[in-house]
Amino acid sequence: MIRVLIAEDNAVNRELLRELLELRGYTVLEACDGQEALRIIEQTQPELLLLDIGMPVMDGFAVIRRIRENPRLAKLPVVAVTAYAMRGDQERILNSGFDGYLSKPVNSSSLASELLRVLAHGSHAANPDQAQEGQSPKKARAVGGTDSSS
Repeated sequence: MIRVLIAEDNAVNRELLRELLELRGYTVLEACDGQEALRIIEQTQPELLLLDIGMPVMDGFAVIRRIRENPRLAKLPVVAVTAYAMRGDQERILNSGFDGYLSKPVNSSSLASELLRVLAHGSHAANPDQAQEGQSPKKARAVGGTDSSS
């Protein structure tokens, strides 16, 4: 089962992403800030990271720099999930080392297509829709920190 880490400081946004991912059969891990995300990545080695840009402690740009500078983590597919949706924001974000981009609010179809695209381009050949209808998806959560919004 593909493990996806959601790094998002807003509890409502994390819950929405978690529910959308679990419905598709992903195992979900959670972090409330960038520093916690890096710790969880080191400990659990998820197959994909959904990373909010505007977080406390360490923002998404600092996290992506650390990931891309670390040879053990550099190939981790990372999708930015952000409210930055002005002209040029997507290009700037992708040029910063992200593999994909989703603007908030995230909807189910855009999430599914972006994850499928990113995973297909990586070394992860697993089918993200592998959970059988009615099968109870596994959950693994590492939640801490505050519930501030971004």
